[in-house]
Amino acid sequence: MGKFDGQIAIVTGAARGIGRTIATQMVREGAKAVYSFDVGDGPGDAGINDVKIDIRDSRAVTFAIDRIAEKEGRVDIVINNAGITRDGLVQNIDETAWDDVLDINLKGAFHVVKAAVPYMLGQGKGAIVNISSIVGVYGNIGQSNYAASKAGTVGLTYTWAKEFSRKGAQIRTNCVAPGYTNTEMIRTVPEKIIENLKAGNPLKRLGEPEEIAAAVCFLASDEASFVNGQVLSVDGGMRL
Repeated sequence: MGKFDGQIAIVTGAARGIGRTIATQMVREGAKAVYSFDVGDGPGDAGINDVKIDIRDSRAVTFAIDRIAEKEGRVDIVINNAGITRDGLVQNIDETAWDDVLDINLKGAFHVVKAAVPYMLGQGKGAIVNISSIVGVYGNIGQSNYAASKAGTVGLTYTWAKEFSRKGAQIRTNCVAPGYTNTEMIRTVPEKIIENLKAGNPLKRLGEPEEIAAAVCFLASDEASFVNGQVLSVDGGMRL
């Protein structure tokens, strides 16, 4: 028996990186179907249905989720993982860089949940896990747009945890705030900075995608059936 036997999951930003690791782990844990929403092409892993979609497009998102619900009969899990960075000091961030980050990281999550939650409410049960960041909790120089989007994700988590369960539905919304993790995104950072990040962490290393996925899968599963409205930092104790 797996954590997700027979369940239907949607994972955004799952063509690669943490999102792909989450989707793969869900398949291994028995999910009937996992749908990856991404603008990029996935590698075609067994059990993962790659849906090429821009989550900034609310109509496309609604259409895709309606078709999934029609085909599968339900939507059990949403993982809002899609995210980008467009870093710069405030005086150097133009409106396009601001809008792109907020539209994908924050508005995209809104679009996906708005389309999926009616099905969860109809079932009386569901799980939503939002992916924030250590930057969304503590801020970071040169990442005003990213920090704002990820702090907003925390706010959505708290709000949805109250809103979707207020009439007794067992719909839980939680959040994972990863620290610096060994993904394609971090590999664009100069090696000297990466070494400083490792040195500043009590565990003296970066996180691995599998470690983030493990936390996400716990919160999405019935093992966390009484966990709602929580932000779980998975950062090696970086801010202790």
